Amino acid sequence: MTRRRWIADEVSGNCAFLVGEHADHLVRVLRARVGQEFDVVTPASVRRGRIQSLTEGRVEFELGEEISSKASTEITLILSVFKFDRMEWAIEKCTELGVSRIIPLIARRTDSHLASAATKRVERWRRVVLQAAEQSRRVAPPQIANSVKLPEILDFTAALRIVLNEAEERALLRDVLTNASQLNRTESTAEETGIILAVGPEGGWTDDELHRFDDAGWTSASLGETILRAETAAIAATAIVASGLANH
Repeated sequence: MTRRRWIADEVSGNCAFLVGEHADHLVRVLRARVGQEFDVVTPASVRRGRIQSLTEGRVEFELGEEISSKASTEITLILSVFKFDRMEWAIEKCTELGVSRIIPLIARRTDSHLASAATKRVERWRRVVLQAAEQSRRVAPPQIANSVKLPEILDFTAALRIVLNEAEERALLRDVLTNASQLNRTESTAEETGIILAVGPEGGWTDDELHRFDDAGWTSASLGETILRAETAAIAATAIVASGLANH
């Protein structure tokens, strides 16, 4: 049977700890006992962990053999803020698909009430990605940044920067990835790595925003003729990018 994976809150030598609600879930909901073994993710690697002690709000593991080295994924998702229930679902699923960083963006068409409340949601989103990362047996949850505005992300660097644009008629996302992969095999000296994917809000990007992406050198791509909800577009695009990275 596959052992459940936990991401340690604290590590000291050959001991790792879960604390607070994280620990309480293991103790109260899963009814863990001293001596049980789990996979434990530390900042350096994934190791086998045996529970040494259980107290309120704290679980201690003795760390054993290394199971795998910690690997980092390469997808940064810039996700325009939209209705929180749908956005939270997108964040959870994109975490399962392997994004390494999620940056909430206040776009022109982001509802003003959502924009003002986004800062208060960050800690909840961080709990969501932690749970999703453990469930999907990742070696680390994605980083969740504080919300930003468009000028702050335009100059981000990566091997490929893609803005999803439903009006794009010339380039599908899968074709952009294929062409970029072929180019990288012949030009392997670029210092930038990874892929940045920007997804617009409900109602899409404004023309001005798309012009600013274009002026900054971003690649515009679509998911086809079907108009998707923001959360569906984010998940579908992440799945396509993750599959492309896995195949190359």
